[in-house]
Amino acid sequence: MNEVRVLDLFCCAGGAAMGYHRAGFEVDGCDIADRPSYPFTQHRGDALEYLAHLITTGEIERYTLVHASPPCQAGCALTVGTNASQGWGGTHEDLVAPTRELLDASGLPYVIEQPNGRAEIRKDLTLCGEMFGLGVLRHRNFELGRFGVIQPTHRRHRGYVRGWRHGVYRNGPYVAAYGDGGGKASVAEMQQAMGITWTDVPEELTEAIPPAYTTWIGTAFLTARQEVFA
Repeated sequence: MNEVRVLDLFCCAGGAAMGYHRAGFEVDGCDIADRPSYPFTQHRGDALEYLAHLITTGEIERYTLVHASPPCQAGCALTVGTNASQGWGGTHEDLVAPTRELLDASGLPYVIEQPNGRAEIRKDLTLCGEMFGLGVLRHRNFELGRFGVIQPTHRRHRGYVRGWRHGVYRNGPYVAAYGDGGGKASVAEMQQAMGITWTDVPEELTEAIPPAYTTWIGTAFLTARQEVFA
């Protein structure tokens, strides 16, 4: 099978990218911020402008799949609540709809990833850290364009997320990989819980998805693709 390459939009530090790499993809990222820890080639710039450029020039054809994790923090409880101290409060632009429009125009299979409670995407797939034996729950929803996968069983959680909630402290097998204080995870705990070792920047770890998620998605995509071309 020819080289398979994924375009990783809004790439941040590369949690999704590393998963696709482990599944067998070559990876190119794009983020508006410089991400020195990103483990693959990164184009610095506006992700939607870059995608539009690739479509217009035909360069998009070098990719097999596009993954996008557009910011959509408006309406998310963490944005205006627990993490307000990190500067995430206030007004946020919803980029999901324009991202989807361009992805549809690309003609390629695509993945849009969002946390629970942020954007209205078609929830074709929901993944949880417990499905992969991780130390975080970190539920994420995925909209899949031009391909599909079977939803894995959402395993029963083994206990609580460690920390304070509503004035009660609970211990448990999972850590809270966001915010500060209240029993939330240290940088080292976040790295271990999500399987991310190449960055120690708290903001990047807070926003990252565990690579296990996209390893699973990428492997399922390539398996289905191989069956089609067999």
